[in-house]
Amino acid sequence: MSQAANTEALLYSRLGGDPDLGELVVMFVEEMPCRTATLSECFDGGDLEGLRRLAHQLKGAAGSYGFDLLTPFAARLESAVRDEEPIAQVQAALEELLELCHRLRAGTAGNQ
Repeated sequence: MSQAANTEALLYSRLGGDPDLGELVVMFVEEMPCRTATLSECFDGGDLEGLRRLAHQLKGAAGSYGFDLLTPFAARLESAVRDEEPIAQVQAALEELLELCHRLRAGTAGNQ
C-alpha cells in the first residue's frame, strides 16, 4: 500500500488542530489501544454486559473528541448486544468498531 493510500485510511479528529482541545484528543487516541483490548477481552470472556457498557461509553466519548465517524459503529455494537442479536452479528459489529479504532490518529491529516 502506498504512503498516500495509508494516510487516507487514517481517521483524524475534527478537533485535532484545536489549540485548546488538541491535547485531549492526543490522550484519547493514546488510550485507544487499552480500550480496544478491553472490548476484545469482554467479548472473548463472554462478558456481553461489559461489552455493551464499554460500547456505550465509547459512543459518547467518540463524538466529544471529534471522532464522529466512530459513534454509529459503537452504537451498532451496543444495540447488537442489548438486542441479544446472534453472537456472529455482535462479533461483526465489534470487528468493524475495532478496525476503525485502530485507524484513529491525533493531530491533523495535513501534518502527518
